[in-house]
Order: sequence, then C-alpha cells, then structure tokens
Amino acid sequence: MAAALALSLATISTSGAQTATTPELQAAIDAVARATDADADQYAQDSIESARQLLRQAQAAQANRDKREAEDFALRAAAEADLARARSEEATANAELAHRQQEVAALKQKLGLEQTP
Repeated sequence: MAAALALSLATISTSGAQTATTPELQAAIDAVARATDADADQYAQDSIESARQLLRQAQAAQANRDKREAEDFALRAAAEADLARARSEEATANAELAHRQQEVAALKQKLGLEQTP
C-alpha cells in the first residue's frame, strides 16, 4: 500500500506536463510512506493526516511553480510524518511491553512466585 502511495505521489502532473520531484518533496513522500508502514493511521492519526495535508500543499505549490513554498511545505510534511512514525512505533512498543508484562505476571502466578505487597 505504501509503495502505491509513494508512486502516486512521486509525480506531479500539470496540464499533461510532468514536473520533476525535488529532493525535499521526495523526502516528504518517503517519510509519509514510512509512517504509513509503521501503522500511523492507527496509532498517530492526527500526525499522519497533517503530514498528508502538508504534502498535498507542497505538491500544489510545486505544480504552481512556487519552489520556496513547495520546499517549506515538503520539509514540514516530512517532519510531521517522522513524528507520526515515531509516535506509532512508541505506541507499538508500549503495547508489546504491556503484553509481555502480563505474560510474566501470569507465569509468576502460575509458578506461585507472585509477591504480596
């Protein structure tokens, strides 16, 4: 899914003409794809939506040949997407930790090693 998203976002079409993707715009596209791969839609929905909106704005600015604005939006989109990925990875790690802690507590109880306060 992320590859299809990246591919669809990689090229901007203006009146049938293709506009080359700048390094900043490509970095933003890649960052959004990484965040999507990290399940940001589930764990960091606000951040990933913000990143996608900023990416759309960057693409629109590039299509209008406003290089400075396109670069600004692209950099902001990449940063927001990186934040979404980090939040998603944190949530995933916390969920895994909680799961492991429950397993340990269950094993301790089963073995009679449960400590009383």
